[in-house]
Amino acid sequence: MSYRLRRAHVTNNSSDMIRTLDNYNLTAHNTFAMNVKCSEFMEYTKADDIPFIISSIRKGVEKFHIGAGSNLLFTGDFPGIILHSAIKGIEILSETAEEVIVRAGAGETMDELILWACRRGLWGIENLSGIPGEVGASAVQNVGAYGAEAADSIVAVHAYDEVEEEFVTFTTDECHYAYRDSVFKQADFKKRYIIHAVDYRLSPIPAPDLSYPALKSHFEGFDESTLSPSDIRKAIIEIRNSKLPDPVKVPSAGSFFKNPVISEELFAEIRAKEAPAEPPHYKVSDGYKIPAAWLIDRCGWKGYRDGNIGVWHLQPLVIVNPDRQASPEEVISLETRIIDSVKQRFGIKLTPEVEHI
Repeated sequence: MSYRLRRAHVTNNSSDMIRTLDNYNLTAHNTFAMNVKCSEFMEYTKADDIPFIISSIRKGVEKFHIGAGSNLLFTGDFPGIILHSAIKGIEILSETAEEVIVRAGAGETMDELILWACRRGLWGIENLSGIPGEVGASAVQNVGAYGAEAADSIVAVHAYDEVEEEFVTFTTDECHYAYRDSVFKQADFKKRYIIHAVDYRLSPIPAPDLSYPALKSHFEGFDESTLSPSDIRKAIIEIRNSKLPDPVKVPSAGSFFKNPVISEELFAEIRAKEAPAEPPHYKVSDGYKIPAAWLIDRCGWKGYRDGNIGVWHLQPLVIVNPDRQASPEEVISLETRIIDSVKQRFGIKLTPEVEHI
């Protein structure tokens, strides 16, 4: 191929080389276990590799940057280059009695960062325990669970600007974080910036967040002042394991749909229609947020199975590939049917949280 780059061949003993593989199978690089390929796969271990890689890719060749592939669906073979950061490392940048600023490489596993923090008694990201994915992707997606979001702790995102050909830093405000969203998900930003590190503000001061009902129930009767970040982490992993499949054993992309925000009028209609069942809801500035899982469950999808594809029997928000045989077309077909059924029953159009590639 005319755009193939060769800075280094695959080796077993060189940690600072760019790994380049042709016609590469991506099954191991997406938690949905879609059996798809890319024309070329490139993995790098240093931020300094990024300018070289970008300048060496021929103009017009399609490229896409992935993390652990935990929040995406490959809809077929990718006709260009897949880039993956293997930039590891966690370091303390500054430390006071009130806060600790930590920098993590984009290729670091998010859960490893959380484990690192919990072992040191640092608060701030423990509620995100168990979320699959890497640090760089967490800053793009603004991952969240159990009452917390990545944006709550992120203080800076470091990236390479492909247009200006320079390294830049975004403050939290400049990232424009929102529910499962950031500026990096916008089309022009997605193609322009490659994240190589993220800074987090953690704290040694105890601050357990037990706002999530299941978590609050888990610690009922406990003295909150005695809890550690590791206690919160352990509880959250137990709660997650009781509801969600392990993507290593049962391939999925985690929560497939976003929780919709609806008007007060529509909420009142749904409440009346579904009585005596009470829709779970959370008041937000422009209406109510309703769990997509509840809507999907009311439409009868929990535990559904059709050939190679299905809906997890304990959490209807999760589409699963139980036998690792499902095709992208089967996933999309089930996704469409779920969206249509929720729209027909509730007048709500669900939006996928999973990115389609």
